[in-house]
Amino acid sequence: MGKNEDEVLKAMKAAGGPVRPGDVADITGLDKKDVSAAIKTLKNEGKIHSPKRCFYAPTD
Repeated sequence: MGKNEDEVLKAMKAAGGPVRPGDVADITGLDKKDVSAAIKTLKNEGKIHSPKRCFYAPTD
């Protein structure tokens, strides 16, 4: 897992509930397109899921 993916996953766990990519970008300071790429990778790895459209949360 890369640095961006690690930061995105930590931010999602800290949020305590489903978050939007824009919220993660605000929390981490990463660019929105970097957050979106990290979310795609994390989703493909099964580390996050989408409980509702455009919201993401850790799977654990």
